[in-house]
Formats: sequence, structure tokens, C-alpha cells
Amino acid sequence: MKKIMKHLDKPLLIVSFLLFVLGLIMVFSASNVTAYMSHAVSPYNYFFKQAFFLIGGLIVACVMVCIPMKIYEKYSNLAMIVGIISLALLPFLGVEINDAKSWYDLKIFNLQPSEFMKIITILWMACYYERKRKNLDNYVPSLFPIAISGIAAYFIFDQPDLGTFIIYGVIIASIFWISPVKFNLKIKTIFIGVGILLLGAVILFGTGGTLLRDRQVERLTDYKNPCDKLLSSGNQVCNSYIAINNGGLTGEGLGNSTQKYLYLPEPYTDFIYAIIVEELGLVVGIGLILAYIFILYRILKIGRESYTDKGAMICFGIAVYIFIHIAVNLLGLFGLIPMTGVPLPFMSYGGSFTVCLIIALALVQRISIENGITKEKELKRK
Repeated sequence: MKKIMKHLDKPLLIVSFLLFVLGLIMVFSASNVTAYMSHAVSPYNYFFKQAFFLIGGLIVACVMVCIPMKIYEKYSNLAMIVGIISLALLPFLGVEINDAKSWYDLKIFNLQPSEFMKIITILWMACYYERKRKNLDNYVPSLFPIAISGIAAYFIFDQPDLGTFIIYGVIIASIFWISPVKFNLKIKTIFIGVGILLLGAVILFGTGGTLLRDRQVERLTDYKNPCDKLLSSGNQVCNSYIAINNGGLTGEGLGNSTQKYLYLPEPYTDFIYAIIVEELGLVVGIGLILAYIFILYRILKIGRESYTDKGAMICFGIAVYIFIHIAVNLLGLFGLIPMTGVPLPFMSYGGSFTVCLIIALALVQRISIENGITKEKELKRK
């Protein structure tokens, strides 16, 4: 236990903890009005649920940092199989929320398997490429992870969950790019992948977007000038603009948001950054972005110091996982890309995403611990 505590990345741990605390406070502030007025539940409803997810995730993390990476590698294949099966069963056993059948109703909370698949795929691809690093000079072993992950991606798209599908695809591509696969195979695969994406886009728009739900088509085509569509598809983004404008530099004060009074339907999820800026000001909003940059830097630093390709790929994949969530959420919030319902790390309410984020950080910390232990052994040998 002393070795574990000694080699934890303390800066990453402290900043992550502080962000989770801020997120919990903001979930309460952003959700209390909606909980009481729209859902007829206690104003503390989402606060207590999020606290439950955080505590549960913390318990899982405490166990995970004590487990050697070789154990994760041993069971990574099984985790990938279970993950794909859980996605395949969603059309039959899942529940539909916001026009997507992406959840299992476990009574206590809803489980979203596609969130867990992001972390499982990062771990599985990293372990696979480490095991096969001597046989990555031809297509079959090199592209096998792409093919298997593509099956999971199809099930995610079919839910339909366009935001998660995009993020999942970026994660797969990122792990493949930094893997030990031969460079010429990577280039050829990227050209083929871009061709498939272009063909898919032609088919999608050539069929008038019939492969997507009406709501998704609206998001893809109506994200610009949202305030011109205030009473329809631009409602949420336009009201987020108003919230940010209200906040100014120093904010209206914690709990004093006006846009959470049903102007933003679910201000504690995708649009929580707007409430943060409205209540705490642009200064805190910028500080939050700087904290994200620091966390990404620490994760990449741990990956760079890893003694194994597996550790480096896992850290890189998790950095991409966090970064793409931040980028897609904030770019959608500011109307620069379509809003796709992607939560903001550490801040947004959500059980599956919160637990997955904690699991991802626990994996990074485990790699940091093993980096430290290996370094100590090398120093003793000298």
C-alpha cells in the first residue's frame, strides 16, 4: 500500500478530485429547479445521485489501482466480448431515452454500455497491440482490432447515438495511429478509412438523411445561428449563449442562474458549462479549461514515462477520450459544430460517464504506480 500511495500521480489526483467536487456542486446548482419544477422530485435528487456515482466510482478506483496491469491484460478479451454482447442486446432489452435505446434499466440507475465500451476498447486495443507487436507487418493482425471495434461502433450508431459513435471512432483511430503497426499500413488504412467515410456521407445525404432520426438531422443542419430558431431546434444553444452573456467575468453568484429556470431543459448535463459561466463567471470558465489542459498534460506525461507500449497507448487513448468529450461538448455549446449530447468531463451529471471517467483515471494512476515501481527496481540494479 505504501508503494501505491508513493507512486500515485499526486497533481493529477488533487486536480481531478477538485474538479469532481466542483462538478458535484454545479450539478446541484444547475439541477435543483428542473428537478422540482419539471420532474416533481426533491431539489437534491440529482445531487444525491451524482454523489452516489462518485462514491461508487471512488470505491472501484481504490480497488483498481491495487490490481497489476497484467491482470487487466489477461481479462481484456473477455471484457471486449461482454461489451459487444451488451451493445448487441440493447435493441431487445434496453430502454429508450431521448429517442435512443442506449440504456439498461437496472432500477437503481440506468447503465449505458457504450460509455464503458470506450474504456474497454482503449484497454483491449493497447493490450492486443502489445501482445502482437512482433507480427504487425501485415494486414490481418494489424487491422483485426479495427474490425472488432467496428462491430461495436455499428451497434452504437444503430441505437442511434451519433455523438458516442463519433467519439468511439476517434478513439479507435487514435490508438491505431500510435500502435506499433508499420507506418505504411497505417497510411493505407487511413486512406481507405477516409474513403469509406466519404462514401458513407454521400449515401447519408443522398438518401436525405433517412438513416438518422429527425432530431439528429435537425442537429446536423440547424446548429448555425441558433437564436434564429429559438422556438425550435436552436432553443438550447441560444439559451446557453444568454447564460454565458449573463455571467460576464465574475458571474451572477452560485445558485443565481436564470437560464436554469426551464429555459435550458436539462442544464445539469450537456449545457452545464453555460450555467458554470453564468453563476461563477468567465474567469472560472477559463480556469476550468486550464485545469483540463493540466489533466491532459499529466496523463500524457505518465504515458510518455511508461516502460511498456501498452501503458503509453492506454494513457494516450484516455487523454484522447477526455479531450474529445471536452472539445465536442464546448464546440457544440458555442454553436461551432452540431450539438450531439456529449457530457462535459467532471462537470455533467451522469452515472455511466462519471464512473467510466473515474475508471479511466484509475488506469492512468495504475500505470503511474508501475512506472514508479519499475524505476525503483532499475535504480537498485545500478
